[in-house]
Amino acid sequence: MTKEIDKSFYDRKLGAALETLHSEGRYRTFIEIERSRGNFPSARWVSENSIEKSVTVWCGNDYLGMGQSSIVLEAMQDALTSTGAGSGGTRNISGTTLHHKKLEYELASLHRKEACLLFTSAYVANDSALSTLTKLFPGLIIYSDELNHASMIEGIRRNGGERRIFLHNNVGHLRKLLEADDPKAPKLIAFESIYSMDGDFAPIEEICNLAEEFTALTYIDEVHAVGMYGETGGGVAERDNLLSRIDVINGTLAKAFGVMGGYIASSEKLCDALRSYAPGFIFTTSLPPAIAAGAAASVMHLKTNQMLRGQHQLQAKLLKTRLKAVGLPIIDHGSHIIPVVVGNPIHTKKLSDMLLSDFDIYVQPINYPTVPRGTERLRFTPSPVHGSEEIEHLVASMDYLWSHCALNRAELCA
Repeated sequence: MTKEIDKSFYDRKLGAALETLHSEGRYRTFIEIERSRGNFPSARWVSENSIEKSVTVWCGNDYLGMGQSSIVLEAMQDALTSTGAGSGGTRNISGTTLHHKKLEYELASLHRKEACLLFTSAYVANDSALSTLTKLFPGLIIYSDELNHASMIEGIRRNGGERRIFLHNNVGHLRKLLEADDPKAPKLIAFESIYSMDGDFAPIEEICNLAEEFTALTYIDEVHAVGMYGETGGGVAERDNLLSRIDVINGTLAKAFGVMGGYIASSEKLCDALRSYAPGFIFTTSLPPAIAAGAAASVMHLKTNQMLRGQHQLQAKLLKTRLKAVGLPIIDHGSHIIPVVVGNPIHTKKLSDMLLSDFDIYVQPINYPTVPRGTERLRFTPSPVHGSEEIEHLVASMDYLWSHCALNRAELCA
């Protein structure tokens, strides 16, 4: 007679899984920091020994510092005072307010689309939309870039339909996949405008050309571009005058706009269909009105703030130039994202720890599975409020630690 397992079985399995992460140097730790209003990018760090000190945040996704903007904070405070804390439920029951509708209007306008649909995060928006589209278009084949975000991969996997994976940014391979499938089958090409780990751009126009040739829908994730690229912050598609050729745009409110939440911008019919069919929308409590109000204020402000976007790009170029000058192996594809490749998870974590404890610089290590093994890195995201002194301190600290740890230098890692 087979003996039943006892509860210790589960503990052993959990322990083994965690030990694997520790042994590979991939165990993730939370660093306790507290942002200080008006002092971004400075924050207060509390160490494991309860020692407190000020550090400079170099890995945040509040790319433009809008999370600290008085314009955003005042809009949130006004909405909080007038409406209360929560939304009261899902959008279908009691969770739709004037603040939600205003935000959707502003986002649809930003992307020059007929409509927009809010979600609690861009992850949920991607997952919900891509997993639902197969229900709306039976037989849909989705062509996905191999480096698409986990939220896109999960949504495509869960929809149960046909999927094809094309080599990263390789339109030749994408063409072959499209040519091999039934020309009568509905098709959708899913990709990102900027890929966050390397900071490279998608060949959007070439993908749009293929989509038109093969009568496929285009689905773009602009999470790392909205607010920062284009004349009004509509993303890389706006910068390249391609908005009219994109069918579905996914974006976030949690990066350049400084708040939280995600959305889909598309046609009135597609947004209405997702509103009616996507479980991730139907059964989720909506964003608090104060969050929606702050996001709307941020979107409206950034639509007319070319200067802030220009300063952001300038600071990114300055940091890349300085890091290259000391021979650090950065990846430079022309975007605001600056990865410095270390190539070993243990070394990457050690560098991160020393930067924090010895130089008051906060940047988290990025390891597998977020990036391939052997390409572990520190990923810096300068903002318009990272000044020249902070940049010089970062470069000098990295230069010293690179020599201290005897790491290889390179002119450029591309």
